[in-house]
Amino acid sequence: MSLFDLKTLNSALDELQNERGISRESVIDALATALAAAYRREYGKRGQIIRATFNPETGDVEFRQAKIVVDGTLVRGEDEEPAGEDDHRSRFNPEQHIMIEDARKIRKDAQLDEEISFPLEAREDFGRIAAQAAKQVVMQKIREAERSSIISEYGEREGEIVTGHVQRFERGNLYVDLGRATAILPYDEQIPGERYRQGERVRALLLRVDEGLRGTFIRLTRSHPRFLVKLFEAEVPEMASGVVEAKGVVREPGSRAKIAVHSNDEHVDPVGALVGQRGVRVAVVTSELGGEKIDVVEWSENPSDFVKEALKPAQVLDIELYEDENRAVVQVAEDQQSLAIGRGGQNVRLAARLTGWKIDIRSIAGEQVAEATESGDVEIAESPEAKEREGAAEPASDETLTPSAKTEESSASEPETTDESRKEA
Repeated sequence: MSLFDLKTLNSALDELQNERGISRESVIDALATALAAAYRREYGKRGQIIRATFNPETGDVEFRQAKIVVDGTLVRGEDEEPAGEDDHRSRFNPEQHIMIEDARKIRKDAQLDEEISFPLEAREDFGRIAAQAAKQVVMQKIREAERSSIISEYGEREGEIVTGHVQRFERGNLYVDLGRATAILPYDEQIPGERYRQGERVRALLLRVDEGLRGTFIRLTRSHPRFLVKLFEAEVPEMASGVVEAKGVVREPGSRAKIAVHSNDEHVDPVGALVGQRGVRVAVVTSELGGEKIDVVEWSENPSDFVKEALKPAQVLDIELYEDENRAVVQVAEDQQSLAIGRGGQNVRLAARLTGWKIDIRSIAGEQVAEATESGDVEIAESPEAKEREGAAEPASDETLTPSAKTEESSASEPETTDESRKEA
């Protein structure tokens, strides 16, 4: 029997497949399930298992009743009481069970737990309630198929940069239209101080795709260190190809970041590759991050060299490492101390997080710097005034570049580094 306008139906199936990525087969299966539910509601008996088959080419629907093949080990008689507490057999129901001896009269190779189906009378007058129930089942199946499609598509893009448009604001969270789906940019994943307007274009890192009871949530971030790395990969071919790699990144989003880079080719300068000619490449990334200052520094296996690099743009005179305390004592000239420490201790704090060393900044007077430079000995006692201005910083806990590991706390303590002095060069 034909219940549908086939032209309209097939047009809808094509639209769902092309615009929402939902296959025709999944919608047809959902429609058959809905029709079976409607038939059972209107004409079925308690316990009946109804199956429906829908042919989209002809519009015909066939209804069948399924029965499960059982024997005495799986069910007990309709009037039989359980044999004991360990008797987990269900009660025989003639509407959903068929004994194996009877099943083999219909089909000789019937096996236990298989289904044997029988044709049911075709009916068209399902009624308003049944039709509404069928519609709800269809919509639910379509939502499930769409959710599965979104998870499949965006789940493969975790850790990549996506672009969308601001849809709305809600309790500080930003909802971004990605085209086929809506993503959320939580307040704690935004760069402090940034403001957005409805319809404005937004770029962010796809942090992860979560599936919950209320649907599928695509979580974005602009404050994660990995976002900075991905922005550089988009601007620096040497990074995209793997010749230059980021060894560590730390950020205080919206304020300052440091990214430590290493080149796998001795002919390629890693810092110069990221900075670009006249600082063009790093300027593009800085602009995307709302003016966040980026220090690009060269990574080194030697802890002493790495700490010196991490403290740039300050110039380090000498460094002494105390491995048992995981502490580095750094000496700088008086006029370099404020630069080494940074505003509010930011420079030394980021350097400590990047290198994993506790860093003490100590300054020496100008005359002592000259004497130490001439003699080659910079292990000189500090003046009382210099001691008063001494700065120190401790490294944060272990950090990672993996997006899904990002938490509120790690947003301010993840690996990153960059060199402003190289940038100025």
